[in-house]
Amino acid sequence: MILGQISDLHIKTDGKKSYRVVDTAESLRRCVAQVNGLKQRPDALVITGDLVDFGKPSEYACLRELLAPLAMPYYLLPGNHDERNALRAAFPDHAYLQQGGERIEYVIEDHPVRIIALDTVIPRQSGGALSPQSLQWLDEVLAQQAQRPTVIAMHHPPFTTGIGHMDDMGLADPQALEAVVRKHPQVERILCGHLHRSIQRRFGGTLATTCPGVSHQVQLDLDAQAPSCFVMEPPGFQLHWWDEAARSLVSHTAFIGEFEGPYPFYDGDELID
Repeated sequence: MILGQISDLHIKTDGKKSYRVVDTAESLRRCVAQVNGLKQRPDALVITGDLVDFGKPSEYACLRELLAPLAMPYYLLPGNHDERNALRAAFPDHAYLQQGGERIEYVIEDHPVRIIALDTVIPRQSGGALSPQSLQWLDEVLAQQAQRPTVIAMHHPPFTTGIGHMDDMGLADPQALEAVVRKHPQVERILCGHLHRSIQRRFGGTLATTCPGVSHQVQLDLDAQAPSCFVMEPPGFQLHWWDEAARSLVSHTAFIGEFEGPYPFYDGDELID
């Protein structure tokens, strides 16, 4: 199985550019085309939040149109820029969005790797949190299939990164989540967004990772006082390959765009130095 991940789409309407610089709709079009065109196409795609910029119904309508060409099932979860009711209204055929009551939390059982989505949104706030009810639900759901490989998808990463202004809007009380995850060694990965960069850290006996943004990236500045800035580094996505023989998940970061190559490492019978 290959599980794709994209994140932080920040779709706006009417061709508006984010921060007057970033054409997020065109960025997503390029991403969808590249994912569809992969030699090994993902079996499913998880989209880890900040789907749109302001949570407007018109933005979700645009998002739905942009995602329509995807050639595989995709699973949506909200980020701090999203609005739950508008998201559900725009995707009424995505039945999993109705699983979690007020929060958008669900389990996908259709693939060799189980997918559990957690909702970290605090309405009208940039930072995130998990409710006690969410943590109890996660513990119960994980206990139901203790031998089955599982990924947890959420928007806010449960760790600090060193990028000060992003850590200021991180996940509250990550230790509570860590205590739950540590009890369940079948959790292969915690897949997050929010950071607009590829970052990894051990967490609760597993690996927690963040995904690059589909369009713009947060500036890499490991300073507690780092200013809130973005850069137009190459956008990206991630592919998480389940190695059945090794019973392990292997994660790859790919870049969106057209690049020279591939070139062979051999010139005739000679190895190229």
